Amino acid sequence: MERHPVILSIAGSDCSGGAGIQADIKTISALGGYAASAITAVTVQNTLGVRTMQAMSPEIVRGQIEAVMEDLQPVAIKIGMVHDIQIVRVISDCLKKYRPEYVVYDPVMVSTSGRKLMTDETIEEIKKELLPLATLITPNIDEATVLTGRSIHNIREMQEAAEILTDNFHTSLLIKGGHLEGDNMCDLLHTADSIYHIYKEKKIESRNLHGTGCTLSSAIATCLAKGYPMQESIRHAKNYITQAIIAGKDLHIGHGNGPLWHFPAPIAQMCTFCAVVS
Repeated sequence: MERHPVILSIAGSDCSGGAGIQADIKTISALGGYAASAITAVTVQNTLGVRTMQAMSPEIVRGQIEAVMEDLQPVAIKIGMVHDIQIVRVISDCLKKYRPEYVVYDPVMVSTSGRKLMTDETIEEIKKELLPLATLITPNIDEATVLTGRSIHNIREMQEAAEILTDNFHTSLLIKGGHLEGDNMCDLLHTADSIYHIYKEKKIESRNLHGTGCTLSSAIATCLAKGYPMQESIRHAKNYITQAIIAGKDLHIGHGNGPLWHFPAPIAQMCTFCAVVS
C-alpha cells in the first residue's frame, strides 16, 4: 500500500492563493504529503494587500481539527494565522488531546509594513498556551522581537533571542533573518537541546515573495512528517523554497507582491518518488 504522510494546516484562507491555507496545501502536495486544513479566518486580500478579515467561530475551528484528527490522524500540524484568544485556546486544547508527533508554528504577528496583527492579550495567550506545545517555532525578526521585547539587528542578537525563547518555552526556534542587511539570507536554528545551526545563502532578488513564511513552515512540517530529522528537514525545506522563489521571480500574477511558484520543475519530477511505502 502506498502512503503519503498527512499534514494538517491550521491557518487563515488567502483568496488570492499565495499565502495561508492555499500556500500550505500547494507546498505539502508538492513535497509528497497529503494536505488537510482547518481554517481559522477568511481574508479578503490580493497581491496589493489585505482588505478585511473574518475570524471563524471557535466551535467551527474545533470541529474542523477534531474531524481531521479523528479520521486522518496527521503526523504533523502546521499552525499559521491565529488572531483570536478563544481560537488559541481551542487549538491548544486539541494539541493536548491528540498529541501529534510534530507541531510547527509560524507566528504570524507582524505585517510586512511592521504593524502588529493581534492584541497584546492574544500574544500573551499564545505564549502561555501555544508556544510550549510546539516542536518548532519559525518567527521572522519582527516576530521574534515581539516575543522577546528585544531589538534584533545581527546574528548575535538572533542567537540571544533564540536562547531566551528556547529557555522560556522548551522548544526549538528557527529565527528567519531575511530582513537583515546584506546580500546573504541567515536563518538561525536553536534546538531544544541548545544546538545552534546557521543556514546561509545568497538573497534572491524578486518582487514575488508573498507567502514565503507560510511555505517554509509547511515545507518543514512535511519533511518532519516524512521522517527527516529537524536540521535536515529545515535544509530540505529551504532548498525547496529557494527553488520556488527562483521559479516564481519572473511570474506576472497580480499587480503587487506576487506569489512563489510552488511547483518548480525539479520538485514536480521528484514527487513521483516521494511517497512513503509500507
